Amino acid sequence: VRLQVRALMAFLYILKCRNEHFYIGSTNNLDRRLKEHRAGKTKYTSILLPFELVFKQEFLELRSARKAEMWLKRQKDKAFIERVIKEGSLKKKF
Repeated sequence: VRLQVRALMAFLYILKCRNEHFYIGSTNNLDRRLKEHRAGKTKYTSILLPFELVFKQEFLELRSARKAEMWLKRQKDKAFIERVIKEGSLKKKF
C-alpha cells in the first residue's frame, strides 16, 4: 500500500493594521503575499502600513482557505476575530 503525502498548500491569515483594524486574506504563498502587502500592492493595507501578522492557519487546498476567509469576513465581529487569533485556529471545518 502506497500512501500519498501532500504538503499543506494554502493559508488563511489575519493582519492587524496600524489603525487596529484587521485584514483577512487567503493565499497559496504566504511569504509572497506578505511581501506584496508590505510593498503597498494591496489597496486596503497600503494606506495602513505597518501591519502585523497576528494569525495564520494552513489548509490542504486553497479552496478551503478561501471558504474560511469568506466565512470569517461574514462574522463582522471584532471580538470573535480576536478570539480566533487568541485560540490560534478556526475550529470549523471547511
